[in-house]
Amino acid sequence: MSQTAPPAANAIVPVKADTGYGDPQLDAMAAIERRVLWLATSMIHHANRVRQNTSGIKVGGHQASSASINTIMTSLWFGQLRAEDRVSVKPHASPVLHAINYLLGELDEKYLTTLREFGGLQSYPSRAKDPDPVDYSTGSVGIGATAPIWGAISRRYVEAVTATPNRGRQYSLVGDAELDEGAIWEALLEPSVADLGEIVWIVDLNRQSLDRVVPNIAAGKIERMFEAVGWQVIPVRFGRLLESLFEREGGAALRERIVEMSNAEYQRLLRCTAREVRDRLPGAGGGANAATISALLDTIDDDTLLRALRNLGGHDLAALRAAYAQIDDTRPTVIIAYTIKGHGLPTEGHPQNHSSLLTLEQYQTLGEKLGESPNAPWRRFAPATAEGVLCAATAERLAREPSPSVAPPTVPTDFGRTPQGTATTQAALGRALLDLTRAAPEAAGRVVTVSPDVSSSTNLAGWLNKVGVWSTEERRDWFSDDAETIMHWSEKPTGQHIELGIAEVNLVSLIGELGATWSRWGQPLFPIGVLYDPFVERALEPWSYGIYAGGQSILIGTPSGVTLAAEGGAHQSIKTPSIGLEQPNCISYEPAFALDVEWTLLAAMAQLGREGGKSAYLRLSTKPVNQQLAAIPADPAARDRRRRQVVAGGYLLRSVAQPAATIVTMGAMVPDALAAADRLAALGTAVDVVCVTSPGLLYEALQARNGQDTTASTWILDQILPHEKAAPLVTVLDGHPHTLAFLASVNQVKSRNLGVSHFGQAGGVEDVYRYHGIDTDSIVGAVLDVMG
Repeated sequence: MSQTAPPAANAIVPVKADTGYGDPQLDAMAAIERRVLWLATSMIHHANRVRQNTSGIKVGGHQASSASINTIMTSLWFGQLRAEDRVSVKPHASPVLHAINYLLGELDEKYLTTLREFGGLQSYPSRAKDPDPVDYSTGSVGIGATAPIWGAISRRYVEAVTATPNRGRQYSLVGDAELDEGAIWEALLEPSVADLGEIVWIVDLNRQSLDRVVPNIAAGKIERMFEAVGWQVIPVRFGRLLESLFEREGGAALRERIVEMSNAEYQRLLRCTAREVRDRLPGAGGGANAATISALLDTIDDDTLLRALRNLGGHDLAALRAAYAQIDDTRPTVIIAYTIKGHGLPTEGHPQNHSSLLTLEQYQTLGEKLGESPNAPWRRFAPATAEGVLCAATAERLAREPSPSVAPPTVPTDFGRTPQGTATTQAALGRALLDLTRAAPEAAGRVVTVSPDVSSSTNLAGWLNKVGVWSTEERRDWFSDDAETIMHWSEKPTGQHIELGIAEVNLVSLIGELGATWSRWGQPLFPIGVLYDPFVERALEPWSYGIYAGGQSILIGTPSGVTLAAEGGAHQSIKTPSIGLEQPNCISYEPAFALDVEWTLLAAMAQLGREGGKSAYLRLSTKPVNQQLAAIPADPAARDRRRRQVVAGGYLLRSVAQPAATIVTMGAMVPDALAAADRLAALGTAVDVVCVTSPGLLYEALQARNGQDTTASTWILDQILPHEKAAPLVTVLDGHPHTLAFLASVNQVKSRNLGVSHFGQAGGVEDVYRYHGIDTDSIVGAVLDVMG
């Protein structure tokens, strides 16, 4: 018998040149993958090259970023996801999400031409605004990525409330550059996250950021960081074609060369011809490995060589499927998938391709390569094809039964108690929560408080002792028998307080997701986050984004202002009253008395867990205040009138027949304003004193009076600043003075605006107030000045 002669040493032995997987499902998925790439690219192309743009301002979009994660998303949706799973999609991949939803019948074709158009598909995935299914709003880098962590905790919390299992995986699709965000690592370091086996992250490791190729090889460091916090790490480095080359003679040297190669060098190879790759890939300077690699490359034809260079694991459906099969549901998992930014596009691998757009010629060429028509870009698959069958089966598998909605329990408006003696607004918060457990246990059962390691210092100890601390499992309290331990740390899955580490971003991210359970799972909660007011600014962006995404929660900032005198400027908040005034979909309150805290807190809770609801921000203080100064009416009707005024934005605390001036104040400054009014009365100058509880609501009322807001009522302005008592105005608050300055325009009067405009100082309250010009002397002087 004759034998086939072995190939010559440098003979070309081509690796299988077709792109088939030898698996009917994967082959159909590969065709879907190409169609999704075309649809996503075409949406961005239409928005920028076809749709009329009269402004001349670039519309934008991210074709390269979408192409980078296209294979990952196709494999996930068409081969892995279940109806109970939820996915956070990296912001720049929104066209891929819309393309997939279109192929699944979840998005009408008319929307494909509306990307970044008013009323159309949003620039980034939006749960509130997009017309197709979006699980998590993303766009604020780092915040959307961590949202499934807080969504998982919220889902588990709802399970405990309802005693109904409701568990699915929570996926985050994250760009590797997004891992630079501190919010990512704040979330991963939270101890309870290690218990969340439903968390799966897939990192799109394309080694590029907005401006450049990331200079250092970061994958190993990323893997070690995830492992250090207890995550399972599954790297998906290479596809089957490249792996097959590694198995050949010289393959080990080739693998070592590619693994050790810098990001920039590898990216540059993607822009090379086959001849240039053969020159560059073995490495400069010769050496044994270079010769070995060159010998291997000589056995590979040009087409195979170029395809192999691009055959990274994040673009190989079989490699991704194998990775999914390894997921350990007992702990969080991260799949690190190596990809190429712009994969399959003419801009592939270019260091500045982040926001680049294909030219008309490049778009035409892409259509020819993919077998698509630029003149009819919005094709679905025929139902009888393998791809059409897979799309239909996927749509059926992912179909979600609507969650039956439970109405939020009724929240009382008044407990009927009138505080006496001296109290602080911060202490009143804890008292109000305890009163709620007695007066309205059903409503109290929906309250979940969250704090970043400040429960004891913000007067939540009584509440925490009453309801316990939430935990994924019951844990022993080793100090339960210690008579000197006042706050008991009883951890259990039914606890109603969630204690986090000192990370304010985690706090607001969690209350945002807890505040979205009414629309996700049909189960309303009343989440209340408590943190030191100076750190509201640090937490503002993610909290604001949570509100934008539909979360409804209450944020308590306490203690606040320069009234926290001994702490000095580092812990004295100045701008937070302005934040409360300006934050959309949020009502801000700064109550002066304990009863004001109760009424505003209950009113804020009544806005949660419902369509059209709002979040709230309460700014509290540790300043002891004589509660008799509130002058709460004894008559029930008069008391309720005061309550309605407090909730609407303010009330007339002291009234005279013909005021020479009006002092408008709020929060901790009310006692000082009243003391100034007493001194002015002794001088023969009678003044009204208005106690503001919500500058934001008063501003909305003023806008409504001017015809600029059709949703707000104006009656509160008539009650606290009636036109017939118009007089020069002095405003004073423990915060920036512009917060109340607008009130002078209610009756077009002269005004002086006192407040804090500079960084604070440590000292006694009297000294600090004097330094900022908000002490009683300054108020009296301002009134006399404005009267002229």
